[in-house]
Amino acid sequence: MTTDQRRREIIKILKNNEEPITGTALAKKFKVSRQVIVQDIAVMRAQGENILATSNGYMLLKADGKNKNIKTIVCRHEGYAQMEEELQIMVDMGAKVLDVIVEHPIYGEIRSSLMITSRMDIEEFMEKVKENDAAPLASLTGGDHIHTVEVSNNRAYEKMIKALKEKGYLVKGE
Repeated sequence: MTTDQRRREIIKILKNNEEPITGTALAKKFKVSRQVIVQDIAVMRAQGENILATSNGYMLLKADGKNKNIKTIVCRHEGYAQMEEELQIMVDMGAKVLDVIVEHPIYGEIRSSLMITSRMDIEEFMEKVKENDAAPLASLTGGDHIHTVEVSNNRAYEKMIKALKEKGYLVKGE
């Protein structure tokens, strides 16, 4: 199999899966190293493929023609417990948490894809954070951060905003 054939097959696999696929799983399938897959993904991104690297693997953002209700919200919290509760509020209101963004005074925008859609996703994410003793991105900005979320409708969005405000996680102006 040539490099181009492998890359076309990777795209097919990502298109046909709703869940992220790890680089290790792709490497096993194609009998190459994980590093080869990382390089393939980098090249495909440079060629315009909308591939996200999440904490659970790679996935392809699909342009399915549906009107997506994408919103950004500015939040602030401290510590793991508040981070977990904030995420739970969002998914309990039906939101898909696409990413987290911080505006660093030196490095500018730092963005990390999350793709969290359920409490199980939150549990897995929090386990990884704690296992690796990883500080949240928001720790770089005193707790301030931005989430991009996808919500089913404006009513769900308004309920989510209300719940985040009540907990004190929403920054003024939202």
